[in-house]
Amino acid sequence: MDLPAHKYLDERKIPYRRLEFSPDTEKGAASVAHALEFDEGQMVKTLLFRTGEGQMALVMLGGDRHAISGQLKRALGSRNISLADPDLVKELTGYAVGSIPPFHWQQAGFRSLVDVALTEYSVLGVGAGVWGQEIIIKPDDLIAASNAEVVNLTRRNP
Repeated sequence: MDLPAHKYLDERKIPYRRLEFSPDTEKGAASVAHALEFDEGQMVKTLLFRTGEGQMALVMLGGDRHAISGQLKRALGSRNISLADPDLVKELTGYAVGSIPPFHWQQAGFRSLVDVALTEYSVLGVGAGVWGQEIIIKPDDLIAASNAEVVNLTRRNP
């Protein structure tokens, strides 16, 4: 199955692998990790946030992590942030929550952040846009494909 996310990577000659899991798999990064025999932290959650100023941003975290609110607010430059509701996510990305690819749908200038903890893995799994389809990609290639800024979103600063 050729999906827009695959075509985007192919056109840019960004290496990746395609993996499949049962579409009956329960939703969530932990379920995908188990189905594909990866660590939960390697499965990337793609979350969309809205700032108080109306800016939107894609935030990528390992499936086993949660962003620290203060660090996320600092990275986004806003004290008032909220997770985008599913209807807005669908409108912006063209995808339903659960398998949003972290690249190809953004307009120029759209802000994407990737948690620094993801760079410690040799490969990561990201949604391909259809539940049951996963893209396996190296962290540096994910950062390049999504034009993401690498920031610390999940670790307390010493």
